[in-house]
Amino acid sequence: MIASLTMYERPETTVALDALWQAIRAELNDSEAPETLTRGKDLWEVWTSPHLLLGQTCGMPFRTRLYDQVTLVATLDHGIAEAPPGHYNSVIVTHRDKGTPSLSQLAGARFAYNEALSQSGWAAPMHHMRDLGILPGELIATGAHVASAHSVAEGRADFAALDAMSWALMQEYDDFAGDLVVIDRTRATPGLPLITAGHRDPAPLRAALYRAVDQLADDHRKTLHLRGVCDIPAAEYLAVSTPLGPVLTEQTIRQSAAR
Repeated sequence: MIASLTMYERPETTVALDALWQAIRAELNDSEAPETLTRGKDLWEVWTSPHLLLGQTCGMPFRTRLYDQVTLVATLDHGIAEAPPGHYNSVIVTHRDKGTPSLSQLAGARFAYNEALSQSGWAAPMHHMRDLGILPGELIATGAHVASAHSVAEGRADFAALDAMSWALMQEYDDFAGDLVVIDRTRATPGLPLITAGHRDPAPLRAALYRAVDQLADDHRKTLHLRGVCDIPAAEYLAVSTPLGPVLTEQTIRQSAAR
């Protein structure tokens, strides 16, 4: 079977994630549960595998492509500012040299995003900009939140939207984060869902998660910014709207510029 908790993994969190999985595995008391977390495997293969015991995905892939193939287990609560338990938002950052402009002042500027199927990197900021009646300019796909932040710090992009938890980790561990300033936050949406294969009963996993997180050592909880576990209905994930993708957005940008 497969267990994967890679969404917030970086060298500084690996030990804590391993400890979390060992705690979950011990509470499951299932001889078939894998001894270690799966790493280095394509995430779509992990998420859609019939052998998936526990994985973590993003809200946008869950609602657009995975919801009828997997079963929602629970959501971890990371205590994100301006978000209810189990929810998160995106911080919108620019270079500190720009001062603290409003997001509207960055209309038409270069926007870095991690990928088109990211709730925090693409969907949330695009909805936020739409609500403000603005569009970005050039769209720069980076492949990762940390790469989006780097592109702003190095002047290759003017602003970016980052998962608030990823941003918290960058502030702790990445020197370049000091070159960035938060100018806005998007509205909160449900956090990264923990899933299992569609044929599995999520109840034992959910119960094991609650017990494991409650008993996890304080230093590991601190490293993972882990406050607890939440039961967020699948319907709440599915109710989040999905914006146009980058290709159609670029067409809209060009049409607006031509007017």
